[in-house]
Amino acid sequence: MTRAIVVWLPDWPVTAHLRTVSRDAARRAARNPAGRAPSEAGALTADAAPPVAILHANRVVACSAAARAEGVRRGQRRRDAQAACPALRIAPADPGRDERAFLPVLTRLDELTPGVQPLRPGLAAVRARGPARFYGGEESAAEALLAALAEMGLPGGRAGIADGIFTAERAARLTRADATVRSVPPGASADFLAPLSIATIEDDALVSLLVKLGVQTLGDFAALDGKQVRSRLGEHGVRLHDLARGADSRPVEPRVPPPELARDLSLEPPLELADQIAFAVRQTCDDVCTALGEAGLVCTEARIILTDDRGSRSERVWLHPTRFDPASLVDRVRWQLQSAAEEDDGALIGGISHVRIEPEAVDDSVHHQPTLIGQGPDERLHHAMSRVQALLGHRGVVTLAIGGGRWLEEREVRVPWGDGERPAQRRDAPWPGALPQPLPTEVFRSPRRTRVAGAGGAEVAVDDRGLLTTAPAAMDGRPLAAWAGPWPVIERGWDGERMRRAHRFQVVDADQTAWLLVLENGSWWIEGRYA
Repeated sequence: MTRAIVVWLPDWPVTAHLRTVSRDAARRAARNPAGRAPSEAGALTADAAPPVAILHANRVVACSAAARAEGVRRGQRRRDAQAACPALRIAPADPGRDERAFLPVLTRLDELTPGVQPLRPGLAAVRARGPARFYGGEESAAEALLAALAEMGLPGGRAGIADGIFTAERAARLTRADATVRSVPPGASADFLAPLSIATIEDDALVSLLVKLGVQTLGDFAALDGKQVRSRLGEHGVRLHDLARGADSRPVEPRVPPPELARDLSLEPPLELADQIAFAVRQTCDDVCTALGEAGLVCTEARIILTDDRGSRSERVWLHPTRFDPASLVDRVRWQLQSAAEEDDGALIGGISHVRIEPEAVDDSVHHQPTLIGQGPDERLHHAMSRVQALLGHRGVVTLAIGGGRWLEEREVRVPWGDGERPAQRRDAPWPGALPQPLPTEVFRSPRRTRVAGAGGAEVAVDDRGLLTTAPAAMDGRPLAAWAGPWPVIERGWDGERMRRAHRFQVVDADQTAWLLVLENGSWWIEGRYA
């Protein structure tokens, strides 16, 4: 087994969130030198942070030390966490943010000891042999790595040293805050792991089974006969059984740094006209696509960062339905300049002095080769739409996407052609009062006025209790064969100006045409029609 050093930065999702907030606050402060950085920037590490919790699926997945002191724990529901700590700040989980924030840590560790293996954001492993020779011992090497991270503004890291990555990670997590480094002597992994809970193997299904069988610790699991484990639990169970015995055979696999595909362009003197900047950036876009081609890749998602001579910055990620070529990258630079000029907050206030183009997502080029005979219809369509978009601007050609909402007309969202922009209101979010399936085939952009009357000719209404004054019998004089409702839709009852209260109905007229009606403020409207 390979001796390994595992470096652990506790509560990394919280630290990544705080560092991202601080970076954004610094950028806003740079745009407004007369002001000062917002107070929500907070601390850079989870240990010194205010009460913060990271949530996924409405449960806490990470929290700061201040939040734990108030009773917040991983796995808690949001309401329980907020009940324990009313001042708790909530942030959504973002694996991409955690990975981006961890990349400088990996780079720094690579500078000190080549061969770093990232296990997950906040956790990395290195072989102990090389650093131990250079720094004069395993513990000295681990302390040197933690000291380098502290210089980056990341104090509070822990390190574990043991035979194998699994045992070293357990040692790092069990290290006290005042000790920072814990070493398990060679050959002592089984004794170190024996008293730990069986939940340490992090396999909920297997842990549940073993607990029912009376296996409570890793030592109990390690004591089971290996042949019986194989016959009952299969190869996966054998692998976990080996870990419990301290026989971790996984080697440390150094990460292979990806080729540098990003390109920078410094403009001296700074340029202000979009056409001048687009002309100057053409060679840079060619260089990006050439580097991708040499690596056998194509770019499907690109990050463009524009910086002006006053330090203001505009950053945006652009998506492409197929792949970026130099011309499409130049178009995105031009469109980003136009969007920044149209923004109210004035993201760019001076001449552009620096342009950076980063391939955010790449794909194997063999998946994007043209067809044997000509181009397919999708490729021709995209080429035509892109030509029109280049003439009319980014939002000159749009497609329709389905967003979230309670009303049919607000669920229709227009998205620029080829853009990865997502609707502001999520489609999968809960929308109490929204219309269930099946939805009307035809939705009127402007609801049509109508009149629904009862058998005696009086217009149908809904009282304060949600009850009908009379049964619907006719719509605009046409007899109704069937009807259903009312279904109330009540929005923003706390806001007197934006409050909305309405009732939906489904009716079928004598021609067997189904309609979706809305009664709001005493008036009847046709919202849609079913085919």
